[in-house]
Amino acid sequence: MTLVVYLEWPEKCFRVDAEALRYLRTLVPVGTKIVRVRDDAAFLRALKTATHVVTWHFRREWFALAPRLQALATPAAGREFVPSEGPEGVRIHFGGYHGAIISETVIGFLLAWAHGFFRPEPLWPRANIGDKCRALAGTRAVIAGYGRIGQAIGRQLERFGVEVFGYSRHLGIRPAEFKARLKRADWLILALPGGNDTREFLNAELLARLPERCVVVNIGRGSVVDERALLAALKAGRIAGAYLDVFRHEPTVLNPENAGQPASDYDLANLAKAELPWNLIRMPHSSAFSPNYLRMCFEELKNDGIL
Repeated sequence: MTLVVYLEWPEKCFRVDAEALRYLRTLVPVGTKIVRVRDDAAFLRALKTATHVVTWHFRREWFALAPRLQALATPAAGREFVPSEGPEGVRIHFGGYHGAIISETVIGFLLAWAHGFFRPEPLWPRANIGDKCRALAGTRAVIAGYGRIGQAIGRQLERFGVEVFGYSRHLGIRPAEFKARLKRADWLILALPGGNDTREFLNAELLARLPERCVVVNIGRGSVVDERALLAALKAGRIAGAYLDVFRHEPTVLNPENAGQPASDYDLANLAKAELPWNLIRMPHSSAFSPNYLRMCFEELKNDGIL
């Protein structure tokens, strides 16, 4: 086996280093050759002898450069950077372990919101938040996108006593039932993939169905939210708040499906904080940050028979 590892990324937890490689060596068969590369040119050269590849991105035309390739794996859960299908005999693997990390991020935000951490801050805010705090137990969450990540979030929420309704087109749930559930939701959590099927899934019509107490959480892809409609709902007080970890136009290249689309006057990732309502909480696409990220990736590849 010749395993080519091309995992370079600005954030340290997503970038392979000597420690991660040492751990990887404990998982692969004896005699495996591990080749770490740091740029596209070196990667393309290494593909000539690669039997297994772990990388963040892979172009379809690169398959022709890898005649011995048996398995192509990416840590990413999204399908934006690696083809979903390859030549006959090449196994494609996408990361499925993110739910354990992302569910903790969601729980952390929900607990913080429920206990007043994000309210405007006068000098001594007791009177400001005294009647706004509540227990997480007994609230209701609707999770749109009930795949591996959505289900992991659901399991965590249920441990805290939250009533969970998971919605996915693969579960046979009628859209009418989903829309009915929105009327009682305290939390609407979006764990949807990107693509044309989900573009602006959360639009003005769905936002209008949410009660005023509802908070929107998006840890899927930024393209699934109509940002203009969401901003209008927040400013008008039609929903209580929103926590966004992803956006239509991020300062990074994490969402290539939106590449080339111009930013706008309601571009939520890039607007100055002073231009946004207090109840919009923004994070920099960080819901899966963890020092164990690549360790979990390699363990999954071992357990799934890729390595």
